[in-house]
Amino acid sequence: MAESGTLPSGFGELEVLAVGTVLLVEALSGLSLNSLTVFSFCKSPELRTPSHLLVLSVALADSGISLNALIAATSSLLRRWPYGSDGCKAHGFQGFATALASISGSAAIAWGRYHQYCTRPQLAWNTAISLVLFVWLSSAFWAALPLLGWGHYGYEPLGTCCTLDYSRGDRNFTSFLFTMAFFNFLMPLFITLTSYWLMEEKLRKGGRLQVNTTLPSRTLLLGWGPYALLYLYAAFADVSALSPKLQMVPALVAKMVP
Repeated sequence: MAESGTLPSGFGELEVLAVGTVLLVEALSGLSLNSLTVFSFCKSPELRTPSHLLVLSVALADSGISLNALIAATSSLLRRWPYGSDGCKAHGFQGFATALASISGSAAIAWGRYHQYCTRPQLAWNTAISLVLFVWLSSAFWAALPLLGWGHYGYEPLGTCCTLDYSRGDRNFTSFLFTMAFFNFLMPLFITLTSYWLMEEKLRKGGRLQVNTTLPSRTLLLGWGPYALLYLYAAFADVSALSPKLQMVPALVAKMVP
């Protein structure tokens, strides 16, 4: 962690300012766009449907990611983390929980759209509410495990934001990483890909293909793929061999996509 008045190792004054500025722009734009989604859901009766409830859940998760980025941006512009180790854990938990909720929520939307277009005309409210509750409770459960000792939260290389600590690369980190990645990245990705593929096949046969079925999967891979690659590298190799600037790329990309 960078002390007050000092620069993080591997970063210059202009680079720290650039990271803080990028995070600030991403945070404010993300909060603005997702706030419009929430406002539209609340004000437009025609949008208050079970399928749009799933969209609302992802918008709230992405707003949480943007809020996490706003805190990181403020700390980066201050050139230090002012909230202490407990604040780092809270920041890591909040960011990790909302990220997992966004990923799983995207898979829920994919399944809901397949359900709507290919099985029944409308998703039931009890099903949508159950999906949203499962997404958030599951995300909170996995994000709480590092606080309980399976995995750890730590500072990003810039020292002004916190995430799952991949710098240790020990058995504790590796076992948590692969278990978490299977349930919270690979499974949601599989559900998303399969749902949109089945929907595409169904609609193409009926001559009604009017939706982009590949964009959600590409967005998921673009947003969280760099983190997945970084964590995978850390599980098998010494992550300190990577430059601090390169290690910051996944954090900037992940907070940009929502």
